Amino acid sequence: MQIRENPYLQYFLGLHEYSDTPPFDGSMLVHFRKRISFDLVSAVNEPVVQADMESAAPETAVPEERASEADDDDSDPPEPPSSGNQGQLIVDASCAPADIRYPTDLDLLNDVRDHSERLIDALYQQVAGCLEKKPRTYRETARRDYLRIVKRRKKSRKLIRKGLRQQLNYVRRNLGHIDRLIEAGATLAALNPREYKTLLVIHDVFRQQQHMYDHKQRRIDDRIVSISQPHVRPIVRGKAGTPVEFGAKFAISCVAGYVFLDHLSWDNFNESKDLIAQIERFRTRTGHYPVSVHAD
Repeated sequence: MQIRENPYLQYFLGLHEYSDTPPFDGSMLVHFRKRISFDLVSAVNEPVVQADMESAAPETAVPEERASEADDDDSDPPEPPSSGNQGQLIVDASCAPADIRYPTDLDLLNDVRDHSERLIDALYQQVAGCLEKKPRTYRETARRDYLRIVKRRKKSRKLIRKGLRQQLNYVRRNLGHIDRLIEAGATLAALNPREYKTLLVIHDVFRQQQHMYDHKQRRIDDRIVSISQPHVRPIVRGKAGTPVEFGAKFAISCVAGYVFLDHLSWDNFNESKDLIAQIERFRTRTGHYPVSVHAD
């Protein structure tokens, strides 16, 4: 949309004349973004920042702290005169929230059931002449059972567990229909890549939800919280209001105003394990250790 409206962006892209038609489909941005890996970001960021830091004027010496009139336990200790350390290192970790709906087990199973019904429709088209009738999925009944629970203002634990059992039974029946359609001659090769990926995700979600239901648990390793983005993981942050965030967790370090991405992962990790490596990278970039390291 911005390229269509702005001539200077079109000139920057190399177009010879103004055009009101999109130069490419918006999905191409996602295609190229997937090619930008963590290593590529570091390979571009490091030399650019290093060149700018070398061209900048050397940092001036930090003035000595004035003697405080009263003792203050929060004041920084004075720098040893012969340490040779310079600058400060600021490190922190955060989460980049993914654009997904807040997941609940009941909503997730309803999405799984809906996607499985679409896969049954796609596979049945391949063997429609070999089967007498289409497998029954009870999609209308399943939808009513789901809405009967989610529309309630207050949901007891017993009611939610009943809804989970119902949706698990519907999904189990649909997966059985998919297996029988494949035995009847339907081929998974006829599905497009998105549909095939969705089928694999559906099996994993059903396995995880069935395990948590049977063992009365609320967590499982590598838990899937989104059908379209199965790589997204819940990141426990412990903040007030948002104790759990969903997205990629990253650890960054700030050196002389420049921010470096040190660790990026879709799985939760303990950022304290990166502290020593971040201090060593500071020495590699600047040639000396920092005077102080600031972290929470």
